[in-house]
Amino acid sequence: MDRKSDAEWREVSEEVIAGMTEWRLQHPKANLREIEAALDERLARLRAKMLRDAAMRSTAADWRAAGADETATCPQCGRMLQAWGEQSRSLQTEGGQEIVLTRQYGVCPGCGESFFPPG
Repeated sequence: MDRKSDAEWREVSEEVIAGMTEWRLQHPKANLREIEAALDERLARLRAKMLRDAAMRSTAADWRAAGADETATCPQCGRMLQAWGEQSRSLQTEGGQEIVLTRQYGVCPGCGESFFPPG
């Protein structure tokens, strides 16, 4: 990862800690299940941020910039994909957080299939 991501991750981590500290002060009689739910809710935001950042730094985010051995090919017919512009896709994490990935789409000149690369 890069320094910007590290700084953003630290900032969100500090928000999680501060939020959990504040929540605990407001809920001094919470049981273990309630504490866990509050913590999971806060950690889900950090997890989503880290997941999005890691995915966006994948070579799949812009497969045109990848090396020759990583060139995107059509899983249907094996031909090299042609760039079809950037597209965004909204996804939901297991923690219920929405993340948006923007990636280079590709289209197969042979069979016409279009792809939002994984990874």
